[in-house]
Amino acid sequence: MKLVFAGTPEVAVPALDALLASGRHEVAAVVTRPDAPAGRGRRLVASPVAERAEEAGIEVLKPAKPKDPEFLERLREIGPDCCPVVAYGALLPRVALDVPVHGWVNLHFSLLPAWRGAAPVQHAIMAGDEITGASTFLIEEGLDSGPVYGTVTEEIRPTDTSGDLLTRLAFAGAGLLAATMDGIEDGTLKAVPQPADGISLAPKVNVEDAHLDWTAPALRVDRMVRGCTPAPGAWTTFRGERLKLIQAAPVPDRTDLAPGQIAAGKNNVYVGTGSYGVELLWVQAQGKKPMRAADWARGVRIGEGERLGG
Repeated sequence: MKLVFAGTPEVAVPALDALLASGRHEVAAVVTRPDAPAGRGRRLVASPVAERAEEAGIEVLKPAKPKDPEFLERLREIGPDCCPVVAYGALLPRVALDVPVHGWVNLHFSLLPAWRGAAPVQHAIMAGDEITGASTFLIEEGLDSGPVYGTVTEEIRPTDTSGDLLTRLAFAGAGLLAATMDGIEDGTLKAVPQPADGISLAPKVNVEDAHLDWTAPALRVDRMVRGCTPAPGAWTTFRGERLKLIQAAPVPDRTDLAPGQIAAGKNNVYVGTGSYGVELLWVQAQGKKPMRAADWARGVRIGEGERLGG
């Protein structure tokens, strides 16, 4: 088939690579978000998908909005059979959805209908799920509600951050997306409507959502830290300033600390929760680089009875 691939961040690059390597389909063009300011100089930088497409000599389309007439005209000129999508980052209007013969097929990082929305991996970890996966589905105008072509499953490991899990799913999902294109092309794959039961939503996790509650159980705190790493970053406050938690671990035998209370030793920093303690392993103070929690604690000289979170 002739394909137009839509994607923007680094997590979409493995899927583009899989389609380029398949040898069965032609990636005629790539659609991605416009260049965005990045770094201290805030200079405009192309998306990872745009950079990869340019390396491969593929035409790159960067519409401000997918309903832009110039973009739609070029899409019709290319005449794709199908448009595979991975984390493109913009809503597709009906006028764009109707262009390819086989529609737009999205790779979504959950087992639909679970975790529809922008942050499925973060929400799966924060909810304590043990299994997740990726799905390919035909995009409709509803939120991740279209019929599903295929799935792959992935275990959520006890120490997984959302970054760890998303990396694995990006590569597993790349193979699924390529196989989905093959099945659509040869007519052996049909999309199946999603069940009405089991729907859960995964909206974007913002900075305020990542504010830790030390009265919550230790397992909840651990899941919040892992689910919000690397972004937006779980955080609390210490002496009125934000402290980001990068890595922590539950310690079931540490039951002597009140919620938020800090106990700092030479090599360990423990904090109380609503159940038992957690050990802080890596933190980042406001305006500082990430550091081991024990080094941070020595630097700030934690006093008796001090707490995180006020």
